[in-house]
Amino acid sequence: MSSHESESDVVADLSNPDVTTKYMCAAGIANAALAMAIEKSTPDVDIHDLCNLVDAFIVEETGKMYNKKGKAAKVEKGIAFPTCVSVNEVCGHFSPMKGESSVLKAGDLAKIDLGVHIDGFVSHVGHTIVVGGDAVSGPAADAVHAAWTTAECALRLIKVGNTNTQVTQVIKKCADEFGCNPVQGVLSHQVKKHVIDCNQAIVNCETVDEKVEEFTFGMNEVYNVDVLVSSGEGKPKETEIRTTVFKRALENTYTLKTQKARQFLSEIGRNCPTLPFSLRAFDETVARVGVTEATRHELLHSYPVLTEKPGQFVAGFKYTVLLLPGGTKKITGIKFDPAAFTTEKTVKDEELDKLLKTSANPKKAKKKKAAEAAAK
Repeated sequence: MSSHESESDVVADLSNPDVTTKYMCAAGIANAALAMAIEKSTPDVDIHDLCNLVDAFIVEETGKMYNKKGKAAKVEKGIAFPTCVSVNEVCGHFSPMKGESSVLKAGDLAKIDLGVHIDGFVSHVGHTIVVGGDAVSGPAADAVHAAWTTAECALRLIKVGNTNTQVTQVIKKCADEFGCNPVQGVLSHQVKKHVIDCNQAIVNCETVDEKVEEFTFGMNEVYNVDVLVSSGEGKPKETEIRTTVFKRALENTYTLKTQKARQFLSEIGRNCPTLPFSLRAFDETVARVGVTEATRHELLHSYPVLTEKPGQFVAGFKYTVLLLPGGTKKITGIKFDPAAFTTEKTVKDEELDKLLKTSANPKKAKKKKAAEAAAK
């Protein structure tokens, strides 16, 4: 049996404890990288420099893992989604080149997101903060509370036996409670080894043009959940901001003409053959020439920078969940501080309120009930 055949026989879902460990390991680094990014997100910090700093941290930390000689030494690891810092009305994917960057300003609503992988098993995380630390109120605060409440409700619904439709419906209900709208064009995907966008997806906002097939969540599945809410209409538009985040379109092949373009594609194949990358990671001249040719011949999938109308605020949270026999386990994300966002709006819908009061950790809930029963 060849090594390739033996590798394909290895179980690559959560029924294999080694797979679960790799997701957890990637999650630990993702959470640490997010915490670092938040700490460094201070007024006057350049977003390009901040993204590079966090990406370098991810590379360094993943480089310390699975280094034993032998098969473990061949484990690929590193950035699964480049660090993006998207401010105010910018919906996401802002990971700028040096000459096209901007600086953070006090009071900015900044969405930070990134992804880490160990052996192709991806853990993704995202959080929204106020730059400078002062509390905000009004539409910005409403959007953040709407996004966080939505993320918490979704977490309680993503469990074996429920459907993606139930999650999409609760996203809309949560946004309505805060006078906000879910952002169109956003999908949460099932993930598998080296694949961050499997066919099973949860649509953030169903429209006439964007619908997904209904499915039922199953045991040992993994999802990267992406919740994005806007104080505006939730209908983002493309802008003049350069797209810098791409993923190789493995279904297409073409021999590029220029040496620099071929070098660019070769570096992608070597360093990020299946997962998204930022042009920041390449020599700028090589990247500019390479991406133009590669895009022309449909060798790349792009992650464009979309924005809401100026003056609106977009807030989001991302996390990875494992659907395990003991229940749904959220492995990425950090504590949310509601005090930083002053809103006069609250959840009045009884069903949502009831859902939020249920435990998001089934094992802890069972232990609590057992302890209560023992005390009687």
